[in-house]
Amino acid sequence: MNTRTVPIQLPAFTLLDEPLLAFSVGTADATHRHPLIGLSRFGAFDQASFRHYVSDLRIAYVGPRSGAERVRDMRDSLRVRQRNTDRSSYAQEYPGFSSLFGVDLSGADQQVHVKWPEDLNDFPGTGEAADRVRAALHQALIRLSATRDQFDVALVYFPDRWLRHLRTKEFDAHDELKALAAQLGIPTQVVNDKSLSFNNWGARAWRLAIALYAKAGGTPWKLSPIAGAPADTAYIGLAYAIRRSSAHYVTCCSQVFDMEGGGMQFVAFEANDSISDEPEARRNPFLSKADMRAVLTRSLRLYLEGHGGRVPRRLVIHKTTAFTEDELKGVQEATFTIPEVECLEIGSSSAWRGVWLVENSSTPASIGAAKFPVPRGTFVMTSGNSALLWIAGNAPSVVGGRDYFQGAKSIPKPIFLRRHMGRGPFDLLASEAIALAKMDWNNDALYDPLPVTIMYSQRLARTISNVMSLPNTSYPYRLFM
Repeated sequence: MNTRTVPIQLPAFTLLDEPLLAFSVGTADATHRHPLIGLSRFGAFDQASFRHYVSDLRIAYVGPRSGAERVRDMRDSLRVRQRNTDRSSYAQEYPGFSSLFGVDLSGADQQVHVKWPEDLNDFPGTGEAADRVRAALHQALIRLSATRDQFDVALVYFPDRWLRHLRTKEFDAHDELKALAAQLGIPTQVVNDKSLSFNNWGARAWRLAIALYAKAGGTPWKLSPIAGAPADTAYIGLAYAIRRSSAHYVTCCSQVFDMEGGGMQFVAFEANDSISDEPEARRNPFLSKADMRAVLTRSLRLYLEGHGGRVPRRLVIHKTTAFTEDELKGVQEATFTIPEVECLEIGSSSAWRGVWLVENSSTPASIGAAKFPVPRGTFVMTSGNSALLWIAGNAPSVVGGRDYFQGAKSIPKPIFLRRHMGRGPFDLLASEAIALAKMDWNNDALYDPLPVTIMYSQRLARTISNVMSLPNTSYPYRLFM
């Protein structure tokens, strides 16, 4: 019997370029795809201006007395060169804090530090351990607020022996700390025993140094211009959470105001309309038309204040769930003065997987699976208004042509993009998403699994939903990092 091989035609795809990051403002060609190499070679984006108002980045300590010396030693380890023992092609030797940022790292004066008892039972006050911890955090932050001009970032140490009292169903000390500190304008860095005992000092130094610099008000890097994106483009990310103390959504609006990824602030917005069906709301959250109009109006007001009253020419709104008809009407009412508006649903639970196929050099005319996964930036349209995008994947252009897959575990899955409003080039939306995944200053990785607009807003929504209250206002994101 004759058989005929029928060729299988795979969908067409595009490989998007790895986005460039910008360093050392004012320096020609100070760009690189690798954030750590860029920092080492050129210095932080705002290094020249930062050192005019911060001569030394001063660290205040909050925690049990026994941890003060260990935290001081860890802080001092950031000041000097550290070898990175990670064997991946991405890893870089840490060159020292002042080499990267142009300022030194030091401890605040002794009277600024807040040292707690060793045992939570010895904390002042009455009630459960959570109540005493909450009171201790409040008192420590009030004390720090009185000496705010004497430190830049507060480093808070929570030892592992306290953890069962610090994270319960009703209380999360980390989120409580962030919310209380944000109201007082105090940036904080939480460390635990894992941080103090981590044996790769180079990797630890990179992560902490970048985070401390950003929390002190610095800008480690920005995005280089994205081809095709108008200069006056603004990005907004929406995430929903339900506050424990009320049947209302808390909507966090994370904002990357310009196309360079700068001006990150967020709006803590509590929806006015109550939730009638909480299980359904948790499964598929959405806002009313009035609430969507309100949160976007407040968000755009922040953009106007930061850009001399200039309205963005183009606005891109990211959300992890579908936009309802009422939400789209709310968007239209809030953005009627903006020429281009794109509403993009970004999903991370796609069932799709992909294998990168290459020609088999030992067997002519045959193909097989590559040793490394689908390249980062692979983009496949699935319909006129939806696509798959591999944010995670092989990124050889970052490490000089060698293969590099961040994490090196499992088969990377693509994110799912679906447009609900707008008509611009879809590959531009994908390029922006992959670029914004490189704008998290709270770690040393090449990228996050989602754009920073989504990652930040989700993180902030969770934080706010876990605390008793937070004024309905706007905050710099660095206070919640």
